[in-house]
Amino acid sequence: MTVQPPHVEPPSLIEYPCLFPIKVMGLKVDGMVHAITHIAEQFDPAFDARTIELRESKGGKYLGVTLTINATSRVQLDEIYRTLSTHPMVKVVL
Repeated sequence: MTVQPPHVEPPSLIEYPCLFPIKVMGLKVDGMVHAITHIAEQFDPAFDARTIELRESKGGKYLGVTLTINATSRVQLDEIYRTLSTHPMVKVVL
């Protein structure tokens, strides 16, 4: 029987807590910014929607939304990325 060593997380390149920008892209539709803001508030109760940056695509079909959240852990970032990525209005999360 072989004993496995305990799983050790590699050191993070991010020092928590920190302000962390997340770029979300999707079709420019009514309610998209509100939906993304709602998700951000679930993971960062102090999220300030006034910090949202919007950038429309050249043709106006897509909208880029940059959220800056207060990141407190790798788990929090993983969960917000997962939640945003699975939202039906979202095409890409960077």
